[in-house]
Amino acid sequence: MRTLAAALMLSLASLGALAPQPATALDYPNRTVRVIIPFTPGGAPDVLLRLVAQQLQEKWGQNVVVENRAGGNTLVGTVAAAKSTPDGYTLLLAADQTFVLNPLLYASLPYSMKELEPIAMMASVPHMLAVANKVPVSNVRELIDLAKARPDTLTYGTTGAGTIQRIATEFFAGIAGIKLVHVPYKGANETTMAILQGEIDLTINGMSNILPHIPDKKLKALAVSTAKRNPLAPDVPTMQEAGVPGYTSQGAFGLFAPTGVPREIRDKIAADVAEILARPDIRKTLEARSFVVDSFGPDAFDRFIADETTKWRKVITTAGIKGD
Repeated sequence: MRTLAAALMLSLASLGALAPQPATALDYPNRTVRVIIPFTPGGAPDVLLRLVAQQLQEKWGQNVVVENRAGGNTLVGTVAAAKSTPDGYTLLLAADQTFVLNPLLYASLPYSMKELEPIAMMASVPHMLAVANKVPVSNVRELIDLAKARPDTLTYGTTGAGTIQRIATEFFAGIAGIKLVHVPYKGANETTMAILQGEIDLTINGMSNILPHIPDKKLKALAVSTAKRNPLAPDVPTMQEAGVPGYTSQGAFGLFAPTGVPREIRDKIAADVAEILARPDIRKTLEARSFVVDSFGPDAFDRFIADETTKWRKVITTAGIKGD
């Protein structure tokens, strides 16, 4: 009996050794990695992700598939990612709309940020304050004076009621002590066309949307939203230089995984993304497209989310902004 028992234990041990083991950083990835992005193709986050995904594919020797699942103010793609198996083979490229604004704006969401684990902050796109050529101002101070003289008259365009463009503009209006009229559009491109055609008076939009129209003077760029001037538009002052103290805003983009992803896999992804973003050619390519490379890992990304949440909660509450 003792011999039989020993043989049985040895057999079970052998079966255990042959059983599938959880993935580790040493063998990750050993199959295709899917990255869901809750935006349509062609926009700033899509450009960023596809560039990094291509480099990850070469680095890992495995396919990295980008899956655009837009809709519902990023809800469709975010839910799909959050409910996926936390094994590192489904990731999410999200913007601050997903990880800061939606949780502040909606009492009920089909996802929780507790279901998503930050992996890496990747980059941001500064905002620019621009006015239509029809608006008789040449700087921010003149715009503020005009808005004070004509309260609830000047119109501003955004990509929707609960979007970063809306909240960033209300942040500006609150500091400046002015009242503006909100005009929502379907997307950043539509908002840009509206200001070019003079349908709206002003917008605070992604720098990549405004920058191409500055040389031809199709609009007037009055300020950039970052704390320092941008080398792509060195003559455009910052909002703080232009007389809006304490103002900064941007669209931020980072990588997440479903909560529960093995820590060693999470850290490997973070390290590999950081290495790619540190490459001079990659950084140069992104900066030429208006990105600011803000690469940092899980812990720092988590702190960034907390700080941005505190900042924008105050703006949303003060302005009484609703998600819809």
